[in-house]
Amino acid sequence: MLSKKNYSHVTDEIIALSEICVENSRIDPELYNVYHVKRGLRDLDGKGVVTGLTEISTVISSKREGDQDVPCDGELYYRGINIYDIVGGFEKDDRFGFEETVYLLLFGNLPNVAQLADFSAMLASYRTLPTNFTRDVIMKAPNKDIMNSMARSILTLYSYDTNANDISIPNVLRQCIQLISNFPLLAVYAYQAYMHYDHGKSLIMHLPDHKLSTAENVLRLLRPDKKFTRLEAKILDLALVLHAEHGGGNNSTFTNHVVTSSGTDTYSAMAASLCSLKGPKHGGANVKVKKMFDDIKKNVHDWKDRDEIRAYLERMLDKEVFDHSGLIYGMGHAVYSISDPRANILRSYTAKLSEEKGKKREFELYNAVAETAVDVIACKRRIYKGVSPNIDFYSGLVYEMLGLPEELFTPLFAVARVAGWSAHRIEELINANKIIRPAYKSVAENRKYIPLENRQ
Repeated sequence: MLSKKNYSHVTDEIIALSEICVENSRIDPELYNVYHVKRGLRDLDGKGVVTGLTEISTVISSKREGDQDVPCDGELYYRGINIYDIVGGFEKDDRFGFEETVYLLLFGNLPNVAQLADFSAMLASYRTLPTNFTRDVIMKAPNKDIMNSMARSILTLYSYDTNANDISIPNVLRQCIQLISNFPLLAVYAYQAYMHYDHGKSLIMHLPDHKLSTAENVLRLLRPDKKFTRLEAKILDLALVLHAEHGGGNNSTFTNHVVTSSGTDTYSAMAASLCSLKGPKHGGANVKVKKMFDDIKKNVHDWKDRDEIRAYLERMLDKEVFDHSGLIYGMGHAVYSISDPRANILRSYTAKLSEEKGKKREFELYNAVAETAVDVIACKRRIYKGVSPNIDFYSGLVYEMLGLPEELFTPLFAVARVAGWSAHRIEELINANKIIRPAYKSVAENRKYIPLENRQ
C-alpha cells in the first residue's frame, strides 16, 4: 500500500490507481535471467553490450593479459589522444583548452594556431541569441529546474531556424556550433530569470565578451561585477574539457544516437540528450555529491577521524542516513574501476583552488571520504570490479568553491557535453543510416477480451 502521507500532492483516487498500476506492471526478476536480458545493456561482469562503433573517444578500464581482462588505471582518449596529454598541452602554454577540445571532437584533429583562432572566433560570433529570445522565451516562464528551462529553449530555437529540418552535414554542423556557443547563455540566463522572479533577486544580465573563452564568459555572465580570477577561469575551463565527451555508451550520448537515428532534427536530438543528462544517475550526480557532503559535514564532528567517517559511510550504505538510498554518491563508475582519469586530473587542480579559496579543510574531507569509501564499499557490497571516485565526486566541490549556484551544476555539465553530443550526432548521420531499435521480450500471457458488461 502506498502511504498517503508520502504523496500529499496527489489525490486518494490517483494513489489507488497507482497501486493498480504497480500491481499489474511488475515483472518477475528471475525472467531477466531466463531470457538472458542485458539489463541496462550490461553483462553480469559489468561490461557494456556493444551497440555501435565510434572514433570520437575511447574509454579504457582494463587490459588484456593472457586470456582474461585485468582492471587497470582508467584511460580516456579524445580522437585517439590521451586526455592527460591534451590537458598537459594547453596547461604548458597557459591557455584555455575547451575551444581546442571542441575542434578536436568535431573535426578529428587538433587545430593549428590559425585554425584555433578562426574556430574560436566562429564560436564567439555565434554566441548570441535571436532578437528578444531572452525576454520572450527565457524570462516569460522561469523554472527552478534550469535543465528543463534549457530544454524548452533548445526546442524553441527550432522555430527561429529557417532550415531546422535539414539534416545535411553542413547544416547540422552549423546548428551544433551555434548550440555549443549558446548553451552557456541558455543556462545562465535561465538561472538569473529564476532567481529574479521566484526569489526576488536583482536581475543583472550581461552580454558575452567575444574576446573571452567559454569558461571566462560563463563567469562573466554569472557574476554581477563580471570579475573572476584567472585560476577560477582556468579550472572551470578544465572541468568543461573533462566533461566534454565520454564515449558513445553513456546515457545521454546513447540517447543522442538513438534519437538521431530516427532522422529527426538537431534541436530534438539535443533536447533529448539534455533530458537524459539531468537525471541524478547521470549528470545530476554532482548535485547529489554536494548534498551528501552537506549532510556529512553536519553529522561527522571530527573531519579528520577516519573511524567516525567510516561509521557514517557504513550507515549510509545501510540506508540509515542521508537519502536512505544505500549509495555513496561520486564513488564508482559504470566503466572505470581502479581510477577515473578525469577525477585524477580534476583532483589535482581542486587542491590548488582550495588553497586560493581557503577551503583546504573541505578538500581534505573529500579525500578522506574517498579513501575510506573505497574500503567500506568493498567490504559491504558484492562488486565485480574495483571502485574509485569519479569526476562527479570532485566537480561539485570545484563549482562550490567557484561560487557557482547548485542549480547550475548539471547545466554546466551540459555546456560541456553538447560538444560530444554534436560529434556523435554527426558520426551517426554519416555512418549508420539505420534506426536503432533493440528488442524487448514480451512475457505477458495472452487473454481473452471480456465485453464491458461482463467485467467485474
